Amino acid sequence: MKQLLALLLFFACSCSHQQYHPAENDLDAGREFIDATLKGDFDKADFYLYHDNQNINFFNAYKAAYTKKNNENKKQLHDATITILEIKTLNDKETIIFFRNSFDKVSRQIKVSLQNNMWQVDLKSSSNF
Repeated sequence: MKQLLALLLFFACSCSHQQYHPAENDLDAGREFIDATLKGDFDKADFYLYHDNQNINFFNAYKAAYTKKNNENKKQLHDATITILEIKTLNDKETIIFFRNSFDKVSRQIKVSLQNNMWQVDLKSSSNF
């Protein structure tokens, strides 16, 4: 009986946790992060975020602003497409992606860097996100 209960608990925990795949490169990490934030999928966006205090604070502020949006704006963001305007490779571990979305058409940029063998978004080094 204990084994059955342990097995059920294992499956319940493993099914509720979404698995995301590490980005293969800088552009993939940036696109996945941008797309996830537009769709309001903050668990997925968090996976591609470089975790330090500043980035977490920026990310939490963005999430708070997103939750205050009305449902129509959230739907428009969810349905928006991403346009990559420019990719600027700073070195083999840092890239800046210039982009806009089809909803508000505001030009933005995010920095993606290779941290702990994973491509992750660094919001503190990004602007207008």
